[in-house]
Amino acid sequence: MPLTCYLDAFSGISGDMLVGALADAGADQTAIAAAIAALEIGATVSFEKVKRRGIGATKFHVAVEHQHAHRHLSHIVKIIEKATLPPRAAKNALAVFQKLGEAEAAVHQVPIEKVHFHEVGAADSIADIVGACLAFELLGVDRIACSPINVGSGTVKTEHGILPVPAPATARLLTGVPIYARGPELELATPTGAAVAVTLAESFGVLPPMTLVKMGFGAGGHDFPEHANVLRVLLGETSGASEATTVSVIEANIDDSNPQVLAYAMERLLEAGALDVSLEAIVMKKGRPGNLLRVVAQPHDREALAQIVFAETSTLGMRVHTAERRVQARSFVEVETVHGRVRIKVAGDGAYAPEYEDCRQLAHQSGVALKQIIAEANYAYMKSR
Repeated sequence: MPLTCYLDAFSGISGDMLVGALADAGADQTAIAAAIAALEIGATVSFEKVKRRGIGATKFHVAVEHQHAHRHLSHIVKIIEKATLPPRAAKNALAVFQKLGEAEAAVHQVPIEKVHFHEVGAADSIADIVGACLAFELLGVDRIACSPINVGSGTVKTEHGILPVPAPATARLLTGVPIYARGPELELATPTGAAVAVTLAESFGVLPPMTLVKMGFGAGGHDFPEHANVLRVLLGETSGASEATTVSVIEANIDDSNPQVLAYAMERLLEAGALDVSLEAIVMKKGRPGNLLRVVAQPHDREALAQIVFAETSTLGMRVHTAERRVQARSFVEVETVHGRVRIKVAGDGAYAPEYEDCRQLAHQSGVALKQIIAEANYAYMKSR
């Protein structure tokens, strides 16, 4: 059964918190320590049971014998490649460092090959990233999702001086990701933690449907009076429940656009990746008739679709809000009709429907009425059951 790991970053996320949480959930601590020793970066690790606001958690410690001032991405790649890590863990660790390198290069406006990794290239950060990627593998995690991330506030001391939270590299990494600030004025999301989350998480938002199997708490360095400073991980098996995902909803009231223009705008929005587009007749202020254009989008497509609304309609403003979208589990099967193959969409409860585009194409090619193609597809599916 596929195993999903949900990162609940209500107190931020850092590399050491993540490794601690995964170890707390059952990842083999001895295997993690041995793998990090094999990197030969002069780091040894240990795990400690601690409490944060009364919540039991695991603190991941990294002790460094010697520290290089700077490392380039090529140096880190060689370190990881020569270690005997499981292939997927090594691949993920390299991808995380690639993402970090891209963020640092953008912040400092230099080619990625010339980036000095400074803090994120230090031995403890290598241990954090490799330890996290290996821990996911040891637990058998197939899919990772993450909550909106609490980044903290105030300032942070870096090699570049005092900077506002989130630090530049962290902010660059978290572009397009839902974030917020709550709690003490401290950095709660580090570049290392942010890089792992944005590289490996498939989605950010509400807890995906799952049958909970185990959980773990990774402790941060501080024990806050306001809340437990921990990263919680929830591991579960995919269930038959409806899928719950976070979506962005874009709305605009329009009273001065040609209907043909609005129809074209809807086509463009769907072609650009909108999950759904609808047009609803409304009565606007002063009794004017108008239309409500509503676009449902994946969060990462929100800005591009908003720009299409501005470009293709007469609206000068829009509303954007976040909503939860639930989709019933479904699968596709193919059936053979007299006029060709049609895919049938089958829901978890047994409900089914022929795929419209398949039926439309067959109707166009054969000259047969669309309603007849749909009826033939339904009949073929019922016979095959």
